[in-house]
This record gives sequence, C-alpha cells and structure tokens, in this order.
Amino acid sequence: MAAEIRDERIRSVSRLSRLLSRPELGAAAGTVLVFVFFAITAGNTGLFSAKGIINFLEVSAQLGILAAPVALLMIAGEFDLSVGSMIGFAGILIAIPSVFWGWPIWLSLLFSFAVCGGIGALNGLAVVRTGLPSFIVTLGSLFMLRGLTLGLTRGISGRTQVSGVHELALNDPLNSLFSGQVFSGLIAWLSDIGLVGKRADGLPSISGIPVSIVWWIVLTLICTWLLTRSRFGNWIFAAGGEANAARNLGVPVARTKITLFVMTAMAAALFAAIQVLVTGSADTLRGTQKEFEAIIAVVIGGTLLTGGYGSAVGAMFGALIFGVVQMGIFYTGIDTDWFKLFMGAMMVIAVLFNSYVRNRAMRSR
Repeated sequence: MAAEIRDERIRSVSRLSRLLSRPELGAAAGTVLVFVFFAITAGNTGLFSAKGIINFLEVSAQLGILAAPVALLMIAGEFDLSVGSMIGFAGILIAIPSVFWGWPIWLSLLFSFAVCGGIGALNGLAVVRTGLPSFIVTLGSLFMLRGLTLGLTRGISGRTQVSGVHELALNDPLNSLFSGQVFSGLIAWLSDIGLVGKRADGLPSISGIPVSIVWWIVLTLICTWLLTRSRFGNWIFAAGGEANAARNLGVPVARTKITLFVMTAMAAALFAAIQVLVTGSADTLRGTQKEFEAIIAVVIGGTLLTGGYGSAVGAMFGALIFGVVQMGIFYTGIDTDWFKLFMGAMMVIAVLFNSYVRNRAMRSR
C-alpha cells in the first residue's frame, strides 16, 4: 500500500510556534518586566496613581502616534528619518498663517496636513524612482526641512518660536480634535466610587483623558486592521519581504511605499497639531530626534530592520515601554541623563531577542 503523502502546506502548527511567531511577543514581555520593575522601585511614588498613569500614557501616546505608521513603513522595508523635522515644520505651518496672516486655525491645520502629505509623497517618489536607500533620501529631507523651518520662522517672525496660537484656537471647530480631554464624566464617576483619587478641593485628581491617547489607540487599531485584515496589508508584507517577487506577482510595490511615506508624514503633522494646540505655540526645534525614538519603539515592538515582519501592536508596546521608563525614571529620582542609555540598550536587546524568537519559531515549524 502506498505511503500516504502529506502536504506541508496544510500541516498543523503548534500553539507554541504560533505564539513565538508573533512579532509583539518580546515587546509584551518587556512591558510586563518594566511594569514589575517600577512597581517595585517606584510603587509608592505616585507613578501608578491616576495622574501618574495619565502622565506616562500621554508620553507614550505622543510617540505611539508616530510609531504606528512608522512600523508599517519599516515592515515594507523602508525608513523615514524626516518625521522629526516634519513635526517642527508642520507646527510652523500651523502657527505662522494663523498668527501672522490671520488664517483660521482649521484652515492652517488643513494647510499643514496637505503640505506634509505632499512632502511625504515626494519622499516616496524619490525612493522608488531613483532606487536610492530611503535612509539617504529622508536623511536629506531631515536637514532640508529643519533648515527650511528655521529660515521661514526667523524670516517672518524674527524668532525661533511662534506663540499666540492658544487664544486663536479657543473657538475653532477643529480645536477639540487635537487638544483638551475626553471622558470627563467617566472620570468623575470613577472618582466618586473611589477608583480615582481626589484633590484637596474634592475634585478628581485628573479631569479627563488627553485626546492624544485617543488618537494613539485609534491609529494603532487602524494600522493593525490594515496589516491583518486588508489587501493593502498583504502588499506591505510582500514589499518588505521580497520586492521583486512581489512585483512579479502584481503587487503595486511603488504605490504601496509612496502611500506609507504619506502616512508617516501625516502622522508627524498630527503630532505637531496636538503639540501646537495644547501648548499654544510652535518651535523650530520641536520633534528633534523623534525619528530615532519612533524607530526604537518600532524595533522594540518586534519589527525587523530588514522589513517583511512586524506589527503595529508591537509598536504600541514599544511606545508604552518608552513612556513608562521615561516617567518612571523621573518618579524614582534617578538622573534622567541615563534615560537614553537605557533606551539604546533596550533596542539592542530587543533586536537580539526578536531575532532569537523568530529563528526559534522557524525551527519549530
């Protein structure tokens, strides 16, 4: 009797193998370790009080807004080093027209998003048309945007900072989308039942949840859906895994990558809009080194630098680790000069761990 022939394409995969193959596994484990560490070292400092939680979530959200689309771009095998400079440039595009030219805030916001989206498209076109590494193309954009931001701001205002936005935005219809807090009623109810602390005047210790946290969650969900539930997500993985093979199969690699560059630029504009409307000012130095922080968060989240593997959920965990560590060091009183050393070490450890886990998963199949 002929031996039964088994098709490897339909072989069963163990639950352990499926778990190990998840890119966000290392980041989730790292998040637990970071929480345990600071629960021990900073448990009585207020880090995990309602106010402390909002503080580190807000820091995480600002980075997470960038990290989610950056993760998709890196999965596609590309980098965008211009997002930090794009933040400063986008902020100036909001502040200068409003303060000096009399534009309404909503029009300045739309103008900023449109210009940044166009620059993102130009970055993508330059990469796919010239064949140059995106590292080089966007590094050039980084310096050009920072110089353009400084030149325009000083030329128009005579300074490097533009203030006065807060007063102009008070009655603007789009102001509440990018500043302020939400779920105030829920927080008040949680305070009444004792889950949220109260101040000396009897009011809740926090008045609501910053809108940046909502944006972070929404963007992460959208990017996760795109990656896992849409044809566009398949194109992203294919473009990052083997671009030539993907083209031969009909995947629009160039269009996919250009779209992703536009997404990272728009995320930088969103970051800038939140900063400008919350602080009421724009500064030419805003966003400095945010491109590297975003890459660190994405790498900690399990995305490979070589592309073809990663997740937006992992980037969310990476941003959360970043926020908890930054605020945890502050609450414990450790010299904050050590923060960047810790984050650099975390990135190297994450790369090694993710490489080990992925190789283990591939061997166990």
